[in-house]
Amino acid sequence: MKLGILREGKIPHDDRVALTPAQCRILMGDPHNFSIVVQPSPTRCFKDEEYIAAGIPVQEDLDDCNIILGVKEVPIKDLMQDKTYFFFSHTIKKQPHNRKLLQAILEKRITMIDYETLEDSNGKRLIAFGKYAGIVGAHNGIWTYGKRTGLIDWPRLKDLHDYEEAKDVYSSTSLPPFRIALTGSGRVAMGAISALDEMGIREVSPEEYLKNISYDHPVYTHLSSQEYVRHKEGREFEKKDFYTNPQNYESAFEDYAEVTDIFLNCIFWNIHSPAFFSLDDISNRKFRISVIADITCDIAPASSIPTTYWASTIDDPVYGIDRLTFAETAPYQENSIDIMAIDNLPNELPRDASKYFGSKFVKVIIPELEAEHSDIIQQATIAKDGKLMPRFKYLEDYIATTNV
Repeated sequence: MKLGILREGKIPHDDRVALTPAQCRILMGDPHNFSIVVQPSPTRCFKDEEYIAAGIPVQEDLDDCNIILGVKEVPIKDLMQDKTYFFFSHTIKKQPHNRKLLQAILEKRITMIDYETLEDSNGKRLIAFGKYAGIVGAHNGIWTYGKRTGLIDWPRLKDLHDYEEAKDVYSSTSLPPFRIALTGSGRVAMGAISALDEMGIREVSPEEYLKNISYDHPVYTHLSSQEYVRHKEGREFEKKDFYTNPQNYESAFEDYAEVTDIFLNCIFWNIHSPAFFSLDDISNRKFRISVIADITCDIAPASSIPTTYWASTIDDPVYGIDRLTFAETAPYQENSIDIMAIDNLPNELPRDASKYFGSKFVKVIIPELEAEHSDIIQQATIAKDGKLMPRFKYLEDYIATTNV
């Protein structure tokens, strides 16, 4: 089997890679014996020279590769007919901006396997950059608060060599009092929590968080779904029912919005679930949140955060939303909420994130590719032979719609 590693073509460029040079060497040796080639890239976090030094051919042509590995969406012009691709397509939530991408995948009879859809028998995702999205998102949320208030002067993670250097920054910093509400239960949330713990920020229970409105040090609370939603008919919260019938629930986030400075949103959001708040809510004087780090980064109106109008970038990470007009503003304005909604957060720590992701791919996904048959790969395949696979038939109306 021959693997090809793509040069990332999406603009702005992503520096991450699915497999590091060291991981490629492992797969080229016993017992795997893969052939691997790498497209040259001037921006990849692991340089061409590092792959060459590891004995990995660097070449433009991937025509004879069985499987092609990318990270972000592949530009339509670069998609090759009848190939098998792994990358994050950002299509399974019917994202309007990627409709044409899925249409092209079908037209070119590509076998499309999205990393986001690789799950075990319990529906748990097997591979993701989520941990580092959470780490970088937490850092950027507090960095944004520091820029807004002038109380914290941290460097960006993108300007540090690696995460170990960031830990040195945290250990030498004395933080002012502020309050963080964090949502989510997966890798993203766990990454954010690990970062907050590294920063020395104390966790408090949701009950204490609401009760004690004055701390002399920074704190965070980790909200589960039963804290931020309630049944529309007043029934007792049942987690299984919420995930099965999210349309029957409404937001119960308002009490937390009144006592929170920074909101770190790390949930995997179902399009039928309620948003945390409405645009009208942010005009309420009781709405205290001044910084939202929307690590989930679903774009409104199909979003848990209605103020996430668009994805910001690593180079331009924050924009403001006016509390009264709801118009976009420059960041850090007196009557605005600051939104940090970078959609490729792990790219601020690309070497750390790539090592982590690639290790999971080698350990968990490679055995599935080597197997004669894999239910995991089959269930994760969005499209094949010009057709949507059964699990993804719900996307038929999405691909049938013309982009506006």
